[in-house]
Amino acid sequence: SSAAAANAVMMGGGYFNPLTGFMNLADGISCAEHMKTTSGQFFPVPVLNLVQDASSIKDAKRVALRDPNVEGHPVVAIQEIKAIEEVSDAEIKLMTEKVYRTQDPEHPGVAAFTTQGRFAISGPIQVLNFSYFQTDFPDTFRTAVEIRNDIAERGWSKIVAFQTRNPMHLAHEELCHMAMDRLGCDGLVIHMLLGKLKPGDIPAPVRDAAIRKMVELYFPANSAMVTGYGFDMLYAGPREAVLHAYFRQNMGATHFIIGRDHAGVGDYYGAFDAQTIFEEEVPAGAMDIEIFKADHTAWSKKLNKVVMMCEAPDHEKDDFVLLSGTKVREMLGQGSAPPKEFSRPEVAQILINYYQTQKKAS
Repeated sequence: SSAAAANAVMMGGGYFNPLTGFMNLADGISCAEHMKTTSGQFFPVPVLNLVQDASSIKDAKRVALRDPNVEGHPVVAIQEIKAIEEVSDAEIKLMTEKVYRTQDPEHPGVAAFTTQGRFAISGPIQVLNFSYFQTDFPDTFRTAVEIRNDIAERGWSKIVAFQTRNPMHLAHEELCHMAMDRLGCDGLVIHMLLGKLKPGDIPAPVRDAAIRKMVELYFPANSAMVTGYGFDMLYAGPREAVLHAYFRQNMGATHFIIGRDHAGVGDYYGAFDAQTIFEEEVPAGAMDIEIFKADHTAWSKKLNKVVMMCEAPDHEKDDFVLLSGTKVREMLGQGSAPPKEFSRPEVAQILINYYQTQKKAS
């Protein structure tokens, strides 16, 4: 599946250390229920290679894992087969409920997980390449090992990571500045998702150009790094937030920004569930990385600056410059930049150019 290919890329790049292969069913269920394998190794989600039919490989010792996301389906990894286990509907339901907190087939993560197949192939893998991420995004895609090495070369000691799957507007930029200032960080890693996104999302090369322009103009030299990673979003909200923190630790970050409804979709999760899970459910001592809790940030008309909305109790909603994603897309599509209190003009121009190109193409 696409998800298994992306997970292979994550393992090959060191993001999922110490995992070196796909879990067996007992470990997958244990990670779903308790965030640890049967041997006690912490991992926040099951990492399974689920397939529809395993009859052709029932006697095989090794199997070539072909990449469904690249033309011609080249081999992305070789897996040593330790076991092939049939997964019952009840086991799929259990893992789905624990990880996604819902079994609603309309949830994109649930839909993806429950349709991958009912046979789990477990065993270590040898990753041969990093799929289309390395070829399509050569300037942005980096493995966890490469980022860790880059951090060491820059001499950073306290590093905060920021996850994004969208272009960054002024509120996101200021949130990163806030986190760096309050934590005393000497480095910021803007870590961009390069995997499959929802229809209508802005393509990675456009996001990349917009974010790099923002960093170039509005961050001090050698204070921020723009990188990307290859992964298929689970949209699992709180549980995915834990996974995001875990692999940011593996790439060398000491802190990770988690805002409202991190990694969520629709109305499946509470606004701050992705923050409270770290105190309420993550086993004590499981991770060293610390969470920087964020609320929505927006421009205050009263204070003439971006603030965290929860830190402005004397403000009414009208005291903030707030624009919906739909409204912003509409403005950009019409060739007009959002107000300067919402978006940097140089960033807005890159997005306007993209939308104008889309309009001409259609």
